[in-house]
Amino acid sequence: MADASLPLPAVQALIFDMDGTMIESMPSHAQSWQVFAAQHSLALDIDDLMRRTTGRNGAECMRELFGPDLADADAWALIADKERIYRELFGPVFTEVAGFKTFKEQALTQGLKVGIGTAGDQDNIAFVLSHLQLRSAPHAIVGGDEGFPGKPEPAIFLEAAKRMDTVASACIVFEDSPFGIEAARRAGMRAVAICSTHTPAQLAGAHVLASVRDYNELMNSKFLENLHVATS
Repeated sequence: MADASLPLPAVQALIFDMDGTMIESMPSHAQSWQVFAAQHSLALDIDDLMRRTTGRNGAECMRELFGPDLADADAWALIADKERIYRELFGPVFTEVAGFKTFKEQALTQGLKVGIGTAGDQDNIAFVLSHLQLRSAPHAIVGGDEGFPGKPEPAIFLEAAKRMDTVASACIVFEDSPFGIEAARRAGMRAVAICSTHTPAQLAGAHVLASVRDYNELMNSKFLENLHVATS
């Protein structure tokens, strides 16, 4: 937790990672990797693979498996197959991280912009948004198949801020992975750790304002009400 006695820059925007942060999708991602590995006769340590790839874009993930020389077209074709398996698995059990939609709407009433910055591709983004049925669209969405390097590089978050016409220091990132928390730091953004898949210790950092299991905890602590929100 950051030192509450220190004044923080005014906040203008919140940027949410998607998998594990907006939705409880990581178990289905792990399961889809198992199915994909079996189909391709790969012997994988799934926990190690998730550690190495969570937050990376699809092409980067496939190069972790098949080597750095894997061609772009082949990498994206392979990840498309893996993500199709994921959507088939997660669709019937689709679940948001508790309180996300309510928290997002409360942020809007506070005058904050809301963006999504994910390594997921456009098919996964469309899948998630169709299931969530948000009352209003995010101000910006940046996906991992738009040509940006995956996390821990900060490009996805910086592009989300750019599309919302907001400086990095006025953004708070919500993330569930170590790579995502590090990407927020590199972007010059503060962060909130959503501990759906990792412990607070694994998501620690001087820029991390809070570590919670879900958005109900944030709302119960009046996180939004206590922010210094920009008024113009």
